[in-house]
Amino acid sequence: MIRKAKAVWRGTGRAGNGALSSDSGVLADTPYSFRTRFENEKGTNPEELIAAAHAGCFTMALAFGLQAAGFTPDELSTEAAVTLEPEGQGFRISRSALTLRAKVPNLDAAKFAELTGAAEKNCPVSKVLKAEITLDAKLV
Repeated sequence: MIRKAKAVWRGTGRAGNGALSSDSGVLADTPYSFRTRFENEKGTNPEELIAAAHAGCFTMALAFGLQAAGFTPDELSTEAAVTLEPEGQGFRISRSALTLRAKVPNLDAAKFAELTGAAEKNCPVSKVLKAEITLDAKLV
């Protein structure tokens, strides 16, 4: 399986702007720029997309883990907060903090901890990140 996305950039790093597109069409000339990345202007940025990918990947991995263990969640809600910080002359993604709130009938805390830990470690996006990954998971 191969998934593709494309970035097109015009102009300098600070004054230029770009567009992101994905083969699925979910991203279609979606704007991004210095301002959307560092100044919170409306539009997306690579870190937001990594956060969405990490939250989605982890949550799906957990859903499969729960299914294999005989549990059906009512709801799994995960937020990923990706930290971008200065490093040398550039930047690095230093952390992805996952926050999960889960409604899973008949699941005890010990099994929940086991399954969430496995999902965090085995999600392909977690594996590709060279950042610290934290997980705050709670049954609600």
